[in-house]
Amino acid sequence: MKNILIALPLFAFAAHAQPRPFTLPETVEVQKDIIYAQYGDRKLPLDLYRPKAKPAGLMPGIVVIRGGGWRAGDKNAFAHIAAGLAARGFAAACIEYRVMPEVTVREEVNDSKAAVRWMRAEAKKYGINPDAIGAIGGSAAGHLVGLLATSYKAKELEGDGGHPGVSSRIQAVVPMAGVFDFETMPRMAPEIQKFAKLVAPINYLDKDAAPFLLIHSNEDKSVPLAQSEQILARLKKLGVPAELVVIDKAPHGFWQMPQWSTETIDRAAKFFHSVLDR
Repeated sequence: MKNILIALPLFAFAAHAQPRPFTLPETVEVQKDIIYAQYGDRKLPLDLYRPKAKPAGLMPGIVVIRGGGWRAGDKNAFAHIAAGLAARGFAAACIEYRVMPEVTVREEVNDSKAAVRWMRAEAKKYGINPDAIGAIGGSAAGHLVGLLATSYKAKELEGDGGHPGVSSRIQAVVPMAGVFDFETMPRMAPEIQKFAKLVAPINYLDKDAAPFLLIHSNEDKSVPLAQSEQILARLKKLGVPAELVVIDKAPHGFWQMPQWSTETIDRAAKFFHSVLDR
């Protein structure tokens, strides 16, 4: 029997969406506020982090999505992750996206897919391999990137933010403390419950899903570790390459904290290189 969904205050998620101070590595350059999607007069920017020493060929691209409970935060919250990935050989686009109550969670999905379409359409301009795109996100964005990895066949989730006809498929994903099946979450806000089936990554799983590196704490008080364990079991059954790294005794937003953030970026970079380098 599935758990009953009740309203969950989202401050626990949003608390980990705050920017953390960091110094841009000397080996990294950033282009700020590139517009990747537009809805009428509403423009959505991203910051593109790249290594100053460009590789001989095209480099993999990573879409970086910050958390915030689907209703808070800005792209600066994950700037340290994007910069860290750039220092390790990637072009990393740290995106802004619309949040509730301005939009529903469905439109947040539309924005994440628009970011992938932008990266693929503009790839060669920025030295990116359009066939080697990954995504990383934590908390609410762990859900969003999980959906990028599984739902590229779902036309109803694409939205109209720009670059129509360009694929939103990604080739690798790192969800951190993500929600993948809303109907098995013990608590969830009504605004999410309304779209529980439509935007659940687990409902789009098939053998063509992108390889997963799941990262989750065994003491997460906001999103149970069972969410990652559940999708891991399904992925393995389908034959999709997948691994779960369990962080011991860490809080929900471990990626924001110095004692875990560098190791997390290292793990993500190693995984992305293993899948995306061509």
